[in-house]
Amino acid sequence: MRILTAEKMRELDQFTIKNEPISSYDLMERAAEGCYGRLSFLEKWYFSTIYICGKGNNGGDGLAMARMHSEDEDAVVVVIILEHTKEGSTDFAKNLYLLEEQGNAEVFHIKTADEFPEIATDAVVVDAILGNGLSRPLDGFLAGVTQKMNQLSNDIVSIDIPTGLFADDNSANNLELVVRADWTFPIHAPKLSLLLPDTGSLAGQMDVVNIGLMEKEMNSSSPYEYVEFEDLKDLYIPRLKFSHKGTYGHALLVAGSKGKMGAAQLGASACLRTGAGLVTTHVPACGLDIMQIGVMEAMCSVDSNHDFIIDLPNLSSFNAIGIGPGIGTEKDTANVLKRLIQDVDARLVLDADALNILGQNKTWLSFLPKATILTPHPMEFERMAGKWKTSLERLQMQIDFSVKYGVIVVLKGAHTSTSTPSGQVFFNSTGNAGMATAGSGDVLTGIILGLLAQGYSPESAAILGVYIHGHAGDIGLERDSLQSLIASDIIDHIGEVFMELSI
Repeated sequence: MRILTAEKMRELDQFTIKNEPISSYDLMERAAEGCYGRLSFLEKWYFSTIYICGKGNNGGDGLAMARMHSEDEDAVVVVIILEHTKEGSTDFAKNLYLLEEQGNAEVFHIKTADEFPEIATDAVVVDAILGNGLSRPLDGFLAGVTQKMNQLSNDIVSIDIPTGLFADDNSANNLELVVRADWTFPIHAPKLSLLLPDTGSLAGQMDVVNIGLMEKEMNSSSPYEYVEFEDLKDLYIPRLKFSHKGTYGHALLVAGSKGKMGAAQLGASACLRTGAGLVTTHVPACGLDIMQIGVMEAMCSVDSNHDFIIDLPNLSSFNAIGIGPGIGTEKDTANVLKRLIQDVDARLVLDADALNILGQNKTWLSFLPKATILTPHPMEFERMAGKWKTSLERLQMQIDFSVKYGVIVVLKGAHTSTSTPSGQVFFNSTGNAGMATAGSGDVLTGIILGLLAQGYSPESAAILGVYIHGHAGDIGLERDSLQSLIASDIIDHIGEVFMELSI
């Protein structure tokens, strides 16, 4: 799904109202039903619910949710913030009338932050004050209310976006005054700020509420996409009945050094589990027995050096090549990378120490073959591209880097962003904090390499590979904790992701 600016979202709302057609009130009901359904799943853990509502459409969503909630005879309290607009929206007024006519919820109207009520510690607080149209930092009464909310120990659920956060660029915002949510239910699609580290951290967990806006019909454009399961069905290539191992390519993984052979094992195992027909690992001599015993299905090419890599095998038989996991940054190893990027004809994915070597030799970036995939974490990207002040600035640097060098950059982290030479960015929807563990990146390299070997385009391999990696980690989390999840657990669940894709 496309990630739209606040202005484009307003246009999309109006386009849907006019062309579906549907009234703005009924569209609000649709949003409230979706958000309430998700809240009901969470709310079973809480004794009561407090809705903090502004007087605009975001507040109208909150009032409609409160009405639906109180119909279930749960304890519902609504606190209406009066002073931030002269007039409430028409749909807000209608929902307030219906809520008061129903008579099940307790409704408070407050004009100052000092009137903010005492809230029981076992209640969940719903933030429905302001939506995605905010363009200046909060001050006065509203700032006081958000500070009161941030002092609560209660869990907070924000509708669409945490109050006080801008949808797009927050460089001029005061993030200290933004509501700190535990959950956010974005309407239709995430806002860009929810996907960036320094602002998305204020949103907590995220669950997108699809309300059927007519985005395809409006044909809106955006450089940003949010990748979910349904977006990948067209990318997936099914296996053929009359096929053999040669049908699915031969991958070469250049990996490992003394003490770091685990990186080669993880990458090779992930590549095999992703479906590559043949996998060869080129490893230093010290790693031969480790690889032959640890990954029986992989073949080995042995380097002439015992401890680290100083040469390459004949590359003519490989469809795709990955290099970097655990190779170190020795001068002779760096020269291997230089020769590879200058001479290779196969599709290429670079990770880990290969990226660190590029960071030390930035002039080599110009030699990278077009559509090479780079998979840096933030520090590795900084070594190649330079420093940034905000995550939005980093995002623009990532886009510029991909366009300048004609490469695909997979910048790893929560909502991993994949940028392409055309300037598009694809944010991932899968993955969890348990994957912040040693070897997880080696697994991602192996997955992408396996897809490249099978004939996926570099862009498809990167986008699909990131999704598979994150989803396999999510399945692993169903059986483990965030603390106990390890990289090999991700490999164990790759097959389950492919089962879902193949249905």
